[in-house]
Amino acid sequence: MVNLDDKIILVTGGSGSFGRKFAEVVLQRFKPSKLIVFSRDELKQSEMQRHFGGANARYFIGDVRDLDRLRRAMQGVDVVVHAAAMKQVPACEYNPFEAVKTNVLGAANVIEAAIDTGVPKVLAISTDKATNPVNLYGATKLCAEKLFVQGNAYAGIEGSRFSCARYGNVVGSRGSVVPLFVEQRTNGTVTVTDERMTRFWMTLEQGVDFVLRCLEIMHGGEVFVPKIPSMRVMDLVEAVAPGCQVRLTGIRPGEKIHEVLISEDEAHHTVELDDLYIIKPLHPWYGVDHWADARALPDGFRFSSETNERWLGVDGLRELIPL
Repeated sequence: MVNLDDKIILVTGGSGSFGRKFAEVVLQRFKPSKLIVFSRDELKQSEMQRHFGGANARYFIGDVRDLDRLRRAMQGVDVVVHAAAMKQVPACEYNPFEAVKTNVLGAANVIEAAIDTGVPKVLAISTDKATNPVNLYGATKLCAEKLFVQGNAYAGIEGSRFSCARYGNVVGSRGSVVPLFVEQRTNGTVTVTDERMTRFWMTLEQGVDFVLRCLEIMHGGEVFVPKIPSMRVMDLVEAVAPGCQVRLTGIRPGEKIHEVLISEDEAHHTVELDDLYIIKPLHPWYGVDHWADARALPDGFRFSSETNERWLGVDGLRELIPL
Protein backbone atom coordinates (compact mmCIF):
# COMPACT_ATOMS: atom_id res chain seq x y z
CA MET A 1 0.00 0.00 0.00
CA VAL A 2 1.23 3.47 -0.87
CA ASN A 3 2.34 5.51 2.14
CA LEU A 4 0.81 8.99 2.18
CA ASP A 5 2.12 9.97 5.60
CA ASP A 6 3.65 13.46 5.60
CA LYS A 7 2.59 13.98 1.97
CA ILE A 8 0.69 16.94 0.56
CA ILE A 9 -2.20 15.54 -1.48
CA LEU A 10 -4.62 17.41 -3.73
CA VAL A 11 -7.84 15.95 -5.10
CA THR A 12 -9.73 17.81 -7.83
CA GLY A 13 -13.48 17.39 -7.63
CA GLY A 14 -12.72 16.87 -3.98
CA SER A 15 -16.24 17.59 -2.73
CA GLY A 16 -17.87 15.05 -5.09
CA SER A 17 -18.79 11.46 -4.24
CA PHE A 18 -15.35 10.01 -4.87
CA GLY A 19 -13.45 13.01 -3.51
CA ARG A 20 -15.27 12.96 -0.20
CA LYS A 21 -14.74 9.22 0.26
CA PHE A 22 -11.09 9.58 -0.79
CA ALA A 23 -10.58 12.31 1.81
CA GLU A 24 -12.28 10.21 4.48
CA VAL A 25 -10.16 7.13 3.78
CA VAL A 26 -6.88 9.02 3.49
CA LEU A 27 -7.44 10.92 6.73
CA GLN A 28 -8.38 7.69 8.52
CA ARG A 29 -5.48 5.56 7.27
CA PHE A 30 -2.65 8.05 6.92
CA LYS A 31 -1.23 11.20 8.45
CA PRO A 32 -0.81 13.49 5.46
CA SER A 33 0.91 16.79 5.96
CA LYS A 34 -2.02 18.35 4.13
CA LEU A 35 -5.03 17.19 2.10
CA ILE A 36 -6.27 19.83 -0.33
CA VAL A 37 -9.88 19.60 -1.48
CA PHE A 38 -10.12 21.45 -4.79
CA SER A 39 -13.63 22.03 -6.15
CA ARG A 40 -16.08 24.73 -7.14
CA ASP A 41 -18.85 23.80 -4.67
CA GLU A 42 -18.47 25.97 -1.58
CA LEU A 43 -21.55 24.44 0.12
CA LYS A 44 -20.19 20.90 -0.07
CA GLN A 45 -16.78 22.13 1.04
CA SER A 46 -18.30 23.75 4.13
CA GLU A 47 -20.14 20.50 4.90
CA MET A 48 -16.85 18.60 4.62
CA GLN A 49 -15.17 21.08 6.95
CA ARG A 50 -17.85 20.47 9.58
CA HIS A 51 -17.63 16.69 9.08
CA PHE A 52 -13.83 16.39 9.27
CA GLY A 53 -13.34 19.04 11.94
CA GLY A 54 -9.72 19.91 12.65
CA ALA A 55 -8.19 17.29 10.35
CA ASN A 56 -5.27 18.28 8.12
CA ALA A 57 -7.57 19.28 5.28
CA ARG A 58 -7.58 22.54 3.32
CA TYR A 59 -10.30 23.74 0.99
CA PHE A 60 -9.63 25.52 -2.28
CA ILE A 61 -12.51 26.96 -4.27
CA GLY A 62 -11.47 26.56 -7.88
CA ASP A 63 -12.31 25.12 -11.27
CA VAL A 64 -10.09 22.86 -13.37
CA ARG A 65 -10.87 25.20 -16.26
CA ASP A 66 -8.75 27.82 -14.45
CA LEU A 67 -5.06 27.01 -15.05
CA ASP A 68 -3.74 29.81 -12.83
CA ARG A 69 -5.82 28.64 -9.87
CA LEU A 70 -4.61 25.08 -10.36
CA ARG A 71 -0.99 26.27 -10.40
CA ARG A 72 -1.55 28.13 -7.15
CA ALA A 73 -3.24 25.14 -5.51
CA MET A 74 -0.50 22.67 -6.56
CA GLN A 75 2.43 24.54 -5.03
CA GLY A 76 4.42 22.01 -3.00
CA VAL A 77 1.97 19.15 -3.68
CA ASP A 78 3.30 15.56 -3.78
CA VAL A 79 0.28 13.69 -5.18
CA VAL A 80 -2.68 14.82 -7.28
CA VAL A 81 -5.80 12.71 -7.83
CA HIS A 82 -7.84 14.21 -10.65
CA ALA A 83 -11.51 13.35 -10.09
CA ALA A 84 -13.22 16.53 -11.32
CA ALA A 85 -15.53 15.92 -14.29
CA MET A 86 -18.91 16.45 -15.82
CA LYS A 87 -20.20 12.87 -15.70
CA GLN A 88 -23.93 12.89 -16.37
CA VAL A 89 -24.41 11.49 -19.88
CA PRO A 90 -27.58 13.50 -20.74
CA ALA A 91 -26.06 16.73 -19.40
CA CYS A 92 -22.91 16.21 -21.48
CA GLU A 93 -24.98 15.51 -24.60
CA TYR A 94 -27.06 18.66 -24.11
CA ASN A 95 -24.11 20.86 -23.09
CA PRO A 96 -21.23 19.52 -25.21
CA PHE A 97 -19.10 22.69 -25.09
CA GLU A 98 -19.21 22.64 -21.28
CA ALA A 99 -18.32 18.93 -21.16
CA VAL A 100 -15.27 19.51 -23.37
CA LYS A 101 -14.15 22.52 -21.31
CA THR A 102 -14.27 20.57 -18.05
CA ASN A 103 -13.34 17.02 -19.07
CA VAL A 104 -10.81 17.67 -21.84
CA LEU A 105 -9.41 21.18 -21.36
CA GLY A 106 -9.62 20.73 -17.59
CA ALA A 107 -7.51 17.56 -17.86
CA ALA A 108 -4.96 19.44 -19.97
CA ASN A 109 -4.85 22.19 -17.33
CA VAL A 110 -4.21 19.67 -14.55
CA ILE A 111 -1.29 18.24 -16.55
CA GLU A 112 0.15 21.70 -17.33
CA ALA A 113 -0.13 22.85 -13.72
CA ALA A 114 1.42 19.64 -12.37
CA ILE A 115 4.40 19.90 -14.75
CA ASP A 116 4.86 23.60 -13.98
CA THR A 117 4.83 23.03 -10.21
CA GLY A 118 6.78 19.75 -10.22
CA VAL A 119 4.13 17.41 -8.76
CA PRO A 120 5.74 13.92 -8.76
CA LYS A 121 2.58 11.76 -9.16
CA VAL A 122 -0.75 12.53 -10.83
CA LEU A 123 -3.52 9.96 -11.26
CA ALA A 124 -6.71 10.65 -13.24
CA ILE A 125 -10.00 8.87 -12.58
CA SER A 126 -11.50 7.47 -15.79
CA THR A 127 -14.49 5.30 -16.66
CA ASP A 128 -15.60 2.29 -18.67
CA LYS A 129 -17.49 4.80 -20.86
CA ALA A 130 -14.07 5.78 -22.30
CA THR A 131 -13.73 2.35 -23.96
CA ASN A 132 -15.18 2.44 -27.48
CA PRO A 133 -17.26 5.51 -26.52
CA VAL A 134 -20.76 6.00 -27.90
CA ASN A 135 -21.57 9.23 -26.06
CA LEU A 136 -19.83 12.55 -25.51
CA TYR A 137 -19.04 11.84 -21.88
CA GLY A 138 -17.12 8.71 -22.87
CA ALA A 139 -15.41 10.54 -25.72
CA THR A 140 -14.22 13.33 -23.43
CA LYS A 141 -12.89 10.83 -20.90
CA LEU A 142 -11.07 8.96 -23.67
CA CYS A 143 -9.47 12.26 -24.68
CA ALA A 144 -8.51 12.87 -21.06
CA GLU A 145 -6.88 9.43 -20.88
CA LYS A 146 -4.87 10.13 -24.03
CA LEU A 147 -3.74 13.47 -22.59
CA PHE A 148 -2.63 11.90 -19.32
CA VAL A 149 -0.76 9.04 -20.99
CA GLN A 150 1.17 11.37 -23.28
CA GLY A 151 1.53 14.02 -20.58
CA ASN A 152 4.56 12.02 -19.46
CA ALA A 153 6.32 12.85 -22.73
CA TYR A 154 5.68 16.56 -22.09
CA ALA A 155 7.09 16.22 -18.56
CA GLY A 156 10.31 14.51 -19.66
CA ILE A 157 12.25 11.65 -18.11
CA GLU A 158 12.70 13.23 -14.66
CA GLY A 159 9.43 15.17 -14.54
CA SER A 160 5.92 14.54 -13.27
CA ARG A 161 4.41 11.11 -13.85
CA PHE A 162 0.82 10.68 -15.08
CA SER A 163 -1.40 7.58 -15.10
CA CYS A 164 -5.13 6.74 -15.15
CA ALA A 165 -7.45 4.50 -13.15
CA ARG A 166 -10.34 3.26 -15.31
CA TYR A 167 -13.23 1.48 -13.62
CA GLY A 168 -16.99 0.92 -13.81
CA ASN A 169 -20.18 2.00 -12.07
CA VAL A 170 -19.87 2.96 -8.41
CA VAL A 171 -22.57 2.20 -5.83
CA GLY A 172 -23.76 5.40 -4.20
CA SER A 173 -21.94 7.81 -6.49
CA ARG A 174 -23.67 10.87 -7.90
CA GLY A 175 -26.06 9.73 -10.65
CA SER A 176 -26.22 6.10 -9.49
CA VAL A 177 -29.45 4.29 -10.37
CA VAL A 178 -29.80 2.92 -6.83
CA PRO A 179 -31.33 6.07 -5.28
CA LEU A 180 -33.82 6.18 -8.17
CA PHE A 181 -34.93 2.60 -7.53
CA VAL A 182 -35.20 3.30 -3.79
CA GLU A 183 -37.44 6.30 -4.52
CA GLN A 184 -39.57 4.45 -7.08
CA ARG A 185 -40.18 1.35 -4.99
CA THR A 186 -42.58 3.30 -2.74
CA ASN A 187 -44.90 3.50 -5.75
CA GLY A 188 -44.57 -0.20 -6.58
CA THR A 189 -43.08 0.37 -10.05
CA VAL A 190 -39.48 0.91 -11.12
CA THR A 191 -38.28 2.06 -14.54
CA VAL A 192 -35.61 0.17 -16.45
CA THR A 193 -34.32 1.22 -19.85
CA ASP A 194 -33.53 -2.33 -21.04
CA GLU A 195 -33.80 -5.56 -19.06
CA ARG A 196 -30.73 -7.07 -20.80
CA MET A 197 -28.33 -4.49 -19.35
CA THR A 198 -25.21 -5.47 -17.44
CA ARG A 199 -22.71 -3.22 -15.70
CA PHE A 200 -19.40 -3.44 -13.85
CA TRP A 201 -20.00 -2.69 -10.17
CA MET A 202 -17.95 -1.58 -7.18
CA THR A 203 -18.31 0.50 -4.03
CA LEU A 204 -16.84 3.94 -3.40
CA GLU A 205 -14.41 2.51 -0.86
CA GLN A 206 -13.29 -0.15 -3.35
CA GLY A 207 -12.72 2.67 -5.84
CA VAL A 208 -10.55 4.53 -3.33
CA ASP A 209 -8.62 1.34 -2.51
CA PHE A 210 -7.97 0.83 -6.21
CA VAL A 211 -6.72 4.40 -6.63
CA LEU A 212 -4.34 3.95 -3.70
CA ARG A 213 -3.08 0.72 -5.28
CA CYS A 214 -2.49 2.54 -8.58
CA LEU A 215 -0.58 5.33 -6.82
CA GLU A 216 1.64 2.68 -5.26
CA ILE A 217 2.66 0.90 -8.48
CA MET A 218 2.40 3.56 -11.23
CA HIS A 219 5.46 4.46 -13.31
CA GLY A 220 3.61 6.82 -15.67
CA GLY A 221 1.61 6.16 -18.80
CA GLU A 222 -0.44 3.22 -17.55
CA VAL A 223 -4.21 2.92 -17.62
CA PHE A 224 -5.06 0.62 -14.71
CA VAL A 225 -8.23 -1.49 -14.77
CA PRO A 226 -9.44 -3.45 -11.71
CA LYS A 227 -10.74 -7.01 -11.89
CA ILE A 228 -14.23 -6.25 -10.65
CA PRO A 229 -17.53 -8.17 -10.90
CA SER A 230 -20.53 -7.49 -13.12
CA MET A 231 -24.19 -7.26 -12.24
CA ARG A 232 -27.46 -7.61 -14.17
CA VAL A 233 -29.87 -4.71 -13.92
CA MET A 234 -32.79 -7.05 -13.20
CA ASP A 235 -30.85 -8.54 -10.27
CA LEU A 236 -30.35 -4.99 -9.01
CA VAL A 237 -34.11 -4.39 -9.22
CA GLU A 238 -34.74 -7.55 -7.21
CA ALA A 239 -32.13 -6.53 -4.64
CA VAL A 240 -33.43 -2.98 -4.16
CA ALA A 241 -37.14 -3.22 -4.98
CA PRO A 242 -38.28 -6.84 -4.64
CA GLY A 243 -41.86 -7.47 -5.76
CA CYS A 244 -42.14 -4.24 -7.70
CA GLN A 245 -43.36 -4.10 -11.26
CA VAL A 246 -40.85 -3.10 -13.94
CA ARG A 247 -41.69 -0.59 -16.66
CA LEU A 248 -39.33 -0.64 -19.64
CA THR A 249 -38.61 2.83 -21.04
CA GLY A 250 -36.15 2.09 -23.85
CA ILE A 251 -32.43 2.77 -24.14
CA ARG A 252 -31.49 6.42 -23.73
CA PRO A 253 -29.30 8.22 -26.26
CA GLY A 254 -25.65 7.34 -25.67
CA GLU A 255 -26.43 4.32 -23.49
CA LYS A 256 -24.96 0.84 -24.01
CA ILE A 257 -26.50 -2.56 -23.27
CA HIS A 258 -23.15 -3.76 -21.89
CA GLU A 259 -20.00 -1.90 -20.84
CA VAL A 260 -16.40 -2.68 -21.78
CA LEU A 261 -13.34 -1.94 -19.66
CA ILE A 262 -10.73 -3.31 -22.08
CA SER A 263 -11.39 -3.62 -25.82
CA GLU A 264 -9.91 -6.26 -28.14
CA ASP A 265 -7.61 -3.63 -29.66
CA GLU A 266 -6.32 -2.49 -26.25
CA ALA A 267 -5.73 -6.10 -25.17
CA HIS A 268 -2.73 -6.30 -27.54
CA HIS A 269 -0.78 -3.94 -25.29
CA THR A 270 -2.34 -4.94 -21.97
CA VAL A 271 -0.87 -7.18 -19.26
CA GLU A 272 -2.32 -8.47 -16.01
CA LEU A 273 -1.46 -8.94 -12.38
CA ASP A 274 -3.56 -10.97 -9.97
CA ASP A 275 -5.83 -8.05 -9.07
CA LEU A 276 -5.73 -5.73 -12.08
CA TYR A 277 -4.96 -5.14 -15.74
CA ILE A 278 -2.39 -2.64 -17.01
CA ILE A 279 -2.93 -1.01 -20.40
CA LYS A 280 0.58 0.05 -21.40
CA PRO A 281 1.21 3.20 -23.45
CA LEU A 282 1.32 2.78 -27.22
CA HIS A 283 4.21 5.22 -27.48
CA PRO A 284 6.46 4.62 -24.46
CA TRP A 285 9.04 7.35 -23.96
CA TYR A 286 11.08 5.87 -21.13
CA GLY A 287 12.72 2.97 -23.03
CA VAL A 288 12.09 0.51 -20.16
CA ASP A 289 9.28 -2.02 -19.88
CA HIS A 290 8.33 -1.74 -16.21
CA TRP A 291 5.80 -4.56 -16.63
CA ALA A 292 7.96 -7.19 -18.35
CA ASP A 293 7.13 -9.72 -15.61
CA ALA A 294 3.34 -9.24 -15.90
CA ARG A 295 1.26 -11.77 -17.85
CA ALA A 296 0.19 -11.05 -21.43
CA LEU A 297 -3.48 -11.48 -22.36
CA PRO A 298 -4.71 -14.16 -24.78
CA ASP A 299 -5.65 -13.31 -28.36
CA GLY A 300 -9.15 -11.92 -28.67
CA PHE A 301 -9.37 -10.95 -24.99
CA ARG A 302 -12.11 -8.47 -24.13
CA PHE A 303 -13.11 -7.39 -20.62
CA SER A 304 -16.83 -6.82 -21.02
CA SER A 305 -19.59 -6.74 -18.43
CA GLU A 306 -21.69 -9.47 -20.12
CA THR A 307 -18.82 -11.99 -20.48
CA ASN A 308 -17.19 -11.34 -17.10
CA GLU A 309 -16.21 -14.41 -15.06
CA ARG A 310 -17.28 -12.75 -11.79
CA TRP A 311 -20.90 -11.80 -11.03
CA LEU A 312 -22.79 -10.18 -8.20
CA GLY A 313 -26.15 -11.88 -7.73
CA VAL A 314 -29.08 -10.52 -5.73
CA ASP A 315 -27.54 -11.42 -2.36
CA GLY A 316 -24.16 -9.99 -3.33
CA LEU A 317 -25.74 -6.74 -4.43
CA ARG A 318 -27.68 -6.42 -1.19
CA GLU A 319 -24.44 -6.72 0.77
CA LEU A 320 -22.97 -3.76 -1.14
CA ILE A 321 -25.99 -1.46 -1.32
CA PRO A 322 -26.77 0.76 1.70
CA LEU A 323 -30.57 0.47 1.96
